[in-house]
Amino acid sequence: MSEKPEVPLNCFFCGSYNPVYEEEIKKAKDKCYKYNQLSPNDREAQNKILSELLGGMGSSVTITPPFWCDYGYNITVGDFFYSNHNLIITDGAKVSFGDNVFVAPNCCFTTAEHAIDPELRKRGVEVAKPINIGNNVWIGAGATVLAGVSIGDNTVIGAGSVVTKSIPDNVVAVGVPCRIIRKISEEDRTRYPMFNIN
Repeated sequence: MSEKPEVPLNCFFCGSYNPVYEEEIKKAKDKCYKYNQLSPNDREAQNKILSELLGGMGSSVTITPPFWCDYGYNITVGDFFYSNHNLIITDGAKVSFGDNVFVAPNCCFTTAEHAIDPELRKRGVEVAKPINIGNNVWIGAGATVLAGVSIGDNTVIGAGSVVTKSIPDNVVAVGVPCRIIRKISEEDRTRYPMFNIN
């Protein structure tokens, strides 16, 4: 596990403007690059790099390459975490995933917010807000989860959604911006009769 620099990570200047952050980002990018060059079936080598890159990792973790992040040590994943190809996490602040989380292809979790004012933005002003994903969550393909968002336990986020606000437990939410469309119900247990678990 990488050592965290002695600088606050909830409000900062971009890596390109701050040499301390720039150096940390370079280290993480090198590890991501090595990870992405491995055979996708070399689980032992993958787990070795992930254990050095991430801040915490449960058992049975699969991150299908390519995978990119900014720092790595701000990311924690629980047991039985699975992400498909092209996961991007910009982890200027903490990004935590619970147990049994599925992430479909081409998803992005970004803690960064750049200044809306153009003069501040040109100066590199950027803040980072944490993201928290609960247990038993499924994030659909191409979804983007923005800074400061929490997603509750058992929730499903539909493909292509842009999650701008926190979503509670036990719901299906979709859209741009992402909105709750319904609660998860008992009927969902029998949606696929050949896999009936009752």
